[in-house]
Amino acid sequence: LRDGGEEGELAPALTIEETVPFALDVSGYLLANLSSSILAGKSKSQGLVLITFSRSPSFYLQFLKKGIVVSSIRILDCYTDPLGWIDQPKCVSDLKRLFSSIIEAGRELVGDGKTRFYVAIDSVNELLRHSSMPLVSGLLTDLRSHAQVSSLFWSLNTDLHQEKVTNALEYISTMKANLEPENLFLVHQDFGKGRFHVRFKLRKGRVRVMSEEYHVDQMGINFTTKSLLPKVQFNLQLSEKERVEKEKVVLPFEHQDHGKSTEIYDGRRSPADKGGEIIYFRDSDDEHPDSDEDPDDDLDI
Repeated sequence: LRDGGEEGELAPALTIEETVPFALDVSGYLLANLSSSILAGKSKSQGLVLITFSRSPSFYLQFLKKGIVVSSIRILDCYTDPLGWIDQPKCVSDLKRLFSSIIEAGRELVGDGKTRFYVAIDSVNELLRHSSMPLVSGLLTDLRSHAQVSSLFWSLNTDLHQEKVTNALEYISTMKANLEPENLFLVHQDFGKGRFHVRFKLRKGRVRVMSEEYHVDQMGINFTTKSLLPKVQFNLQLSEKERVEKEKVVLPFEHQDHGKSTEIYDGRRSPADKGGEIIYFRDSDDEHPDSDEDPDDDLDI
């Protein structure tokens, strides 16, 4: 998300699946990190446009003021009046106007040139309640294809929608993230921990999966990278006794005659102890006769 896409490509997009209450903490974590990268000059983007549906703008302003320059952020308030009852644009039904408002807010931050900005939607559930899936998909695709949008991400509560809706949003995304709690019976407590999974769509159709452990405390959500080696239920190390017994095993391809020469009947000679021979008749004169040289003479059996 921080690096954005290459020129001529669609902007990277991330869907955060809200299957547990801590998914909003992931959105806040990404907002803080992307804003910090803008402040530190480590980002190709120079601004961030946040569209709020699930929480008020004042909440995010208070959250982002912790060591972050808020001047690099524009917030579109779709939380206070999503249906436009108080003389405001309809955020949830007029998606063409919402798209124009997002681009206009971004240009207020970075100008009208080639400088780019991030887009974050804290929840697309409200959009899906009042607009069809094709219209929502069109909005997200238009944002990804805009030349000044560097990358975007949104949250989705998968419990509120049919599987075909989540599959459609996953198809639009280049990344999908979800949280797997360690204890399903404790997810509604104030704190929790578990695993955070991210699925990346790479170029040429390849897919990469990253997994980290997360822990939520009073300071927010924290991530710790862990090894992805599978846990096995057996010991891969041999004891000294097992090693000695293993070395005694004679494999089929090893010599078993203590250095003596071994004759192998090839089907063409008549050993004295056999008393017979195999005679082969060619089907026609055009068939090449067998060579007298054994093609397997070089094998050490």
